[in-house]
Amino acid sequence: MRPRVLSGMRPTGALHLGHYHGALKNWVRLQQDYDCFYFVADWHALTTHYEDREVIERNVYDMVIDWIAAGLDPEKATIFIQSRLPEHAELFTLLAMGTPLGWLERVPTYKDQIEKLKDRDLATYGFLGYPLLQAADILIYKATYVPVGEDQASHVELTREVARRFNHLYGRGSDFDARVAAAQAKLGKDDARYFEKQRKAFGQDGSTEALAKGEAIVRKAAETLSPEDTELLLGHLKGSGRSVLTEPQALHTEVTKLPGLDGAKMSKSYGNTIAMREEPAQVEQKIRRMPTDPQRVRRTDKGDPERCPVWEFHKVYSDEPTRDWVVKGCTTAGIGCLECKQPVIDAVLKEQQPWRDRAEAYLTNPKQVHWIVEMGTERARTVARQTMKDVRDAMGLNY
Repeated sequence: MRPRVLSGMRPTGALHLGHYHGALKNWVRLQQDYDCFYFVADWHALTTHYEDREVIERNVYDMVIDWIAAGLDPEKATIFIQSRLPEHAELFTLLAMGTPLGWLERVPTYKDQIEKLKDRDLATYGFLGYPLLQAADILIYKATYVPVGEDQASHVELTREVARRFNHLYGRGSDFDARVAAAQAKLGKDDARYFEKQRKAFGQDGSTEALAKGEAIVRKAAETLSPEDTELLLGHLKGSGRSVLTEPQALHTEVTKLPGLDGAKMSKSYGNTIAMREEPAQVEQKIRRMPTDPQRVRRTDKGDPERCPVWEFHKVYSDEPTRDWVVKGCTTAGIGCLECKQPVIDAVLKEQQPWRDRAEAYLTNPKQVHWIVEMGTERARTVARQTMKDVRDAMGLNY
């Protein structure tokens, strides 16, 4: 089986170029090598926009169309809607029973969002608990990796802590010590002694080298250990019990950051976006109106590309010869700003055309995209239900 990747987006409607280059392009690439689960995080949208219910449904399908138009293949990736799976809410509730309040309050984006969204009432349990809901989204599919930027790495670390705590609390039955001893005996006397030494070293000082050596001993005995024994020993090595929930890793892959038309972050709220499927005439008009180097007032003034928002687009869309042409022409006043913008216009329109073509089939037949989401949701449900069975068993709730 391929390692599983999970990620999601809030349904903000049709996506813009910043979404594509910042996340979606990476999702398309990952589906070639991983078992990818991508979901519409509509419950997460309610944590900050709980009064805007009328736009969510339209936004959900607009966004999914953009995903498919960009190259997500429903045959390779599982595409689904969070709220169609009540198992997410159940796991969120059960995890909440044992998650310390301080863990949620220290999430960096918690205070940051409260500061940025002062126009909204965020004094709700839903907003405080959204990192734990995010953890439930990941853990319920036992994802190996979560593709994130540096600003979201803390959420993955919280998810790891939540999984570790759950496994510690509920991965140890009354016969835990006896089962561990029986599994260790299968390693052989010398390897069992060495394994125990590495376990203690990891527990005392968190040595990653000791952890790796202990895991190598378990892998070496793979033929003599059952899957349950392997899981048990690996959990024991890390100081937890049986790994009911999988600790995910942050997957830091190369992503391209594309700023908005004014050089600030591309955001609908700033009015500086180009939609992925925006009409060509509007795209051309927006780029032609982009601000340029403020010190280049006249055509004959020499400029500096580093002071110009258009240069950031060239970094993403232009090849090296074109960028060299821009630098030389701008710094010597050899080209005007409209000349500089034309290669960007051409490149953006060329990138967008396949998206518009692929999206057309779904815009004219909405039921087709509904069917794709239904099929993906059912595939996700099969995995989620199995995880919840394991969780209920571990917590003693399967009576």
